Amino acid sequence: MYGQVFVITLTLLGSLATAMVYGIGGGLVIRGAFQLGTLVALSALLARMYAPISQLSNVQVSAMTALVSFDRVFEVLDLRPLIEEKPAATALPSTADGNGTAPDIIFDRVSFRYPAASEVSLASLESIALAVPERAGAAAGVLHELSFRARSGKLTALVGPSGAGKTTITHLVARLYDPTDGAVRIGGHDLRDATLDSLHDVVGVVTQDAHLFHDTIGANLSYARPGATEAELLEACEAAQIRDLISVLPDGLDTIAGDRGYRLSGGEKQRIALARLLLKAPSVVVLDEATAHLDSESEAAVQRALKAALAGRTSLVIAHRLSTIREADQILVIDDGRVVERGQHKALLEAGGLYAELYHTQFASQENLKGAVS
Repeated sequence: MYGQVFVITLTLLGSLATAMVYGIGGGLVIRGAFQLGTLVALSALLARMYAPISQLSNVQVSAMTALVSFDRVFEVLDLRPLIEEKPAATALPSTADGNGTAPDIIFDRVSFRYPAASEVSLASLESIALAVPERAGAAAGVLHELSFRARSGKLTALVGPSGAGKTTITHLVARLYDPTDGAVRIGGHDLRDATLDSLHDVVGVVTQDAHLFHDTIGANLSYARPGATEAELLEACEAAQIRDLISVLPDGLDTIAGDRGYRLSGGEKQRIALARLLLKAPSVVVLDEATAHLDSESEAAVQRALKAALAGRTSLVIAHRLSTIREADQILVIDDGRVVERGQHKALLEAGGLYAELYHTQFASQENLKGAVS
């Protein structure tokens, strides 16, 4: 608004001043008070004077714009993160239970709701974006007094309809969020009392869309353990079923993966992500649909890599593949933020509940397809 007002005002003043010079000066020229050349010189001087005045008038607009930008920058810097480390936080042991074995994951009456936009974003943005109040359902909980134990060194599969809360559970294990009520424990330690660095060392996550940086494959792998040698990188690639591909690339580990790994297929990116996980060697593994949207050949390679990645580790896996379901030591059926069924594949199938319904609508088609192919 200030900028528009200045432009209009200065343009009007410039036009009026030019009109006055030619009007008054023209009359003086006719009366012979001074020559025509003097009038032309005056109009030229007026234009030379008008330009710097216009530039000086824009300084205030630029200064005001900079002040607003500084306010936004400081607002971002002052925004408190959702997850903060307690001053007296203690480090989790490397195996999180201290006795050399993988730890249990315990959800103790956990309730959770995602924070409202006004709680996590900038107030100056919300005043514009939230012209109307947020939806009433935004404050509704996603998880409701959820309790379960993922046993040490075992594979626990999470199954349920879309929106049931499976991904939210994996977010809580990695402490991307803190529970609204209850506690999430790894090896008996409440995650809110643990240091973030030690938690990152203990928990390894592979998401459905594995992120790769615009750097070499070796650098993407070394992100998990910066001091790893080339031999260790190749060993992790061997376990992740990706070494054969890397060996035929002209630059090997020095091959650029591209932004978000666009130069690699989905299965190749997933196997590199698993190699990175193996290089990190966490005691707790969280897989969020790590094998979804893969073709049969890529899925088979990733499944072989998963066997190496999950061996001896406490694993929490969102399962959308029949092979993962059958190999799970425990299946948790999640619906509306609650565990409605738990057990193993055969027992749950015989129970005829939600799991049986999901199996017949989702997993049975995979089994039929594999039978047709074979």
